Formats: sequence, C-alpha cells, structure tokens
Amino acid sequence: MPAVSARAEERRTAPVPLERLFDNIAVSDDGRPAQADFDGAGASLSARDLAAAGWTPGRGLTVQGARLTWPRRQPGEPDNVRAAGQDVRITGRGDALAFLVAGTAGTETGGPGVITYANGTRSGYRLTAPDWRTGPLATKAVALPHINTPGGQLAERARLYVVTVPLVPGRPVASVRLPHAAGLHVFAVSVRTATRGWTGSWATSTGGYTAVGPWTDRTLRLVVHTSAGGPRVRVRFDNTFAAAPVRIGSATLAVQASGAAPREAPVPLSFGGAGSVEIPAGAQAYSDPLGFAVPADTNLLVSFHLPGTVAAAPVHRLAQQRSYVSEPGDHAADGSAGAYTSQITSRPLLAGVDVSGGPGSVVLLGDSITDGDKSTVDANRRWPDVLAGRLLKQTTVPRYGVLNQGISGNRVVTDRYPGDGVSTDAAGVSALHRFDRDVIAQPSVRTAVVFEGVNDLRWDTSAEQVIAGLRELAARGHARGVRMLAATILPCEGEARCTAAVDAERVAVNAWIRDGGAFDGVLDFDAVVRDPGRPSRILPVYDSGDHLHPGDAGLAALADSVDLRLL
Repeated sequence: MPAVSARAEERRTAPVPLERLFDNIAVSDDGRPAQADFDGAGASLSARDLAAAGWTPGRGLTVQGARLTWPRRQPGEPDNVRAAGQDVRITGRGDALAFLVAGTAGTETGGPGVITYANGTRSGYRLTAPDWRTGPLATKAVALPHINTPGGQLAERARLYVVTVPLVPGRPVASVRLPHAAGLHVFAVSVRTATRGWTGSWATSTGGYTAVGPWTDRTLRLVVHTSAGGPRVRVRFDNTFAAAPVRIGSATLAVQASGAAPREAPVPLSFGGAGSVEIPAGAQAYSDPLGFAVPADTNLLVSFHLPGTVAAAPVHRLAQQRSYVSEPGDHAADGSAGAYTSQITSRPLLAGVDVSGGPGSVVLLGDSITDGDKSTVDANRRWPDVLAGRLLKQTTVPRYGVLNQGISGNRVVTDRYPGDGVSTDAAGVSALHRFDRDVIAQPSVRTAVVFEGVNDLRWDTSAEQVIAGLRELAARGHARGVRMLAATILPCEGEARCTAAVDAERVAVNAWIRDGGAFDGVLDFDAVVRDPGRPSRILPVYDSGDHLHPGDAGLAALADSVDLRLL
C-alpha cells in the first residue's frame, strides 16, 4: 500500500507543461476589468495594450536571445502561474533558462528553485521578478501604458520582465521546479539556445529610443565592420525599449565596395522562412542562417526596408560610420548606390552580426572611449577594432569575435536614458541595467572587459558607488561562467568637469581595480596613456584635443597594450 501511494504521488507531481499549471488571470478586456485579478487587488493588464505592443495570444517573442511564447489565452482565461514549487516540464540544451515574469508583491520577489537535467543531475538557481508597477523600466521587456482596475483604467505603466538563470553547459534539461515565492508570476519559460554554435562578429548597444526620420517606405543601408569571419551568417534586429512593433519588409547582406555600393549583388535574408518580419515591442528578430562567407576585418552592408512609417526607433547614436537612407521604395536588393541619397551616422534597429562556428566572443562594455568617440569616421580605428585586428594576426589565443558594446555617455550605476519612452538622451541605461542584454545574452561570450566609470565620477557619483557597481558586474559575470576583466579609468585633466576632486576619486577606483581582486585580470589603460610628468592628464600625443577622449593614436595604444593571454 505505501508503494502504491508513493507511485501515485510521483504521478501527481510529475512535471507538466507550464500552461497546465496556470492558476491566475492577468489580462482583461478594457471594458471588462473584472475578468482578471492579477495582483489580488483586482488590477490587471490591458488586452488592448498588449495587442498594440504586438504581444498577442500565442505570439512568439525573442528577448535576450531566448524564444518565448506569450500565452495562447484570451482575456479572462488563466494565463500565468503563481510560483509555489511546481515542477514544469521543459526540454532543450542551452546556456540559460529564460522566464517571462512579473511580481505583484509591491517589491522585487523571488526565491530558489531547482533545474533537473535529462541525466538525473540537478542544479540550483535563484529567480527574482521585479514588481509589475514599481520595477525598473530600464530592464523591462515591455511596458504597457495602462493598468485596468475595477474602478477604471489607470494611466500607469505596467511592466513585464524576462529574467535568465544559468544552466550547466551541455546538459539537456528535463524540468524546472519553480520557487516558493509570494507574488511571483510566470507567463512562459524556455531554454535559451540562440547563442550556441555562433560567434559574434559585430554588435552594438541600443542607447535609447529616439525620434528618427520619420521614415516611410525607405530602405536603410547600414555599414558594419566585422571582427571574426565565418561560412554562415545571421543578423539580429532589436526593438528594445519600443512601445510598438516594427516591420522589416525585406533585408539583404553584402560586402561593401565603397559608400552604399556593394561588391556583389546583395543576398536576401529570411526570417522563419519569410522575407519579412514584424518585431513586437521589446523583442528581437534573428535572420535565418545564411550560407554567406563573411570575411574577417571587412565592412558589410546590411540593408532593410521599412514599409511603414517609423518615427521613433531603438538607436545607437554614435556610429563613427556613415550609413545610408534611400529614396522611397524597397531598395534592399539594389546592386548600386544610386537610390541611397542621404546619410546617417547612427545605427537604428540593427544590433548584431554573428558567424557560425568560431571560438566565441569577447564583449567590451564601455562608454564613449570604447564607442570610438573622436576616432576617425569611417576608418574603424576604435580600440575594439584594433584589438580585433591583433587577434586575427596571432595564434597564441583563439581568434575571438570582438563585440563593441560601448555607448557614448554611459555610466556604471546611473541610467542616462530612463529605459522607456521617446527620449533625446541616447546614452543608455546603466551598465548594471544593460549587462544581461549587452553581455550575457551575446553569442558564446567567453570574456568581458568593463571599461567604464569616468562619466559617473564626472557627474558626482562617488568612488565607493562606482566600486560597488563594478564589483556587482564582476560577480554577475562570474555567476554565468564569463571571464571578467576590468580596465582602469583614464585621466582627463583639462576637460571641464574633470576637477582635482574627480581625479582623486578616479585614482581611488583605479587603486581598487588594481588591488581589489574582484576581476580575473586588469587592463591598466590609465598607465598606458597618462602623462608620466602629470598623471592626471592624457599624454598630449594620445589626446584627441578634448582632454577626455584619446585620438586614433591613443586608442591604438590601448588596444596594443592588451595582453591577449588575459582574454
């Protein structure tokens, strides 16, 4: 009798798909808010707002490289589970589990859970969810403009989040046990597989959601510079921070001859077998793998048609590279430059180019110095470009792809762009808030270099706060198996905000970087470019002239100083 009971208990608790565990209703029609009670107080998400964001029932959403599905449920039907130790059946092999979540406890909520693998082994994890009404906009997957309540609709932002937790590399997953956590709601879960088998060749970070164009029926032809090469390629478009979907009508890839002219006829890209793709608010789209030999250290042209009107878009503001906008029409496949009559120096929507195989990626997380501010336009003389060139010419370490995730004006601990809405500021959310998206979610990331802090110090953040932020970045990278390096902060005497007090704080941060032991290695960039006779300033031969940014020679000196074995 006890054995039968044990078997019955085993059957009762056997892992099941998440949808079979749904026990809460989060979504209501605007005219019938009583259909749902997400938070226990009668408030809920607006079905109309979700549809306007492209988050319709059953819609596939790729966020942080993870493919998730918004529940295939109508308003008023159970669409999420309150985490209480349930066992969820989930399969796949990848680097992380991704959860689509929100909290309703009034503050961040979460707890420990367990992942079970196909071979019977287990690993622990901790899942936390920010609150759906008070959590940071900077890290949300999507924000909706209203909250439905029995007393009427509120003009208040509702947030949903994608949170990832690491998996044991190489082990197929069988199930996951959710935490016991009051107010933690799970809408979807999946294994992130998008990074496996790919090396990042080029990437850029979204610094904000800004006004553009407006562009209607225009084609953008963006110029990007590869690091690693490979026999197959895919590109990634990010609709980060957006409030509405965007449609890519067609897209192509070519090697640049000069300007907007390709060396050969552009090759079409597809998305799930289709020639076009609509990207929901806050989501991404990867093109299908394409047999296209991507040369290393070469400019590519990525062209994409925008058939609708795009008045605001996720943008990387400082490209240090001219790209092109066409006259009206779909000119993605054009084999000449004739239709491309205007130029831009930003990068809207396009976020990554990956090549198949390869040894993986090195991510450089930084500010304007990494972004290449004051380097020669169109010359690819940013220090990440020079570092990538060094890697290609040696055999001591793997020839990693180098991903430049610098954003001009970016800070370690403070958001410049708030993370939601159309803004004139494209200096990005903080390094802490963008770390998961811009570092951990990048393809096959092996090593990350953190080279930030001067903007924090110049705008009155203390050395202690910067150090605390850097320490957290190191710990979060280590938790994901990433080798973490830190670069010391450059001197900037002569720039208006670089006072003696700021320099003293800089010296304190650098002393901690050199001696603190939080990172796996140090790139002492301060020692490379400082004036030996006046250590608070950049050596004049390396100074671009503004006393804050190195010029081409200084950027090359930074890259040339890197001990490649540290990577």
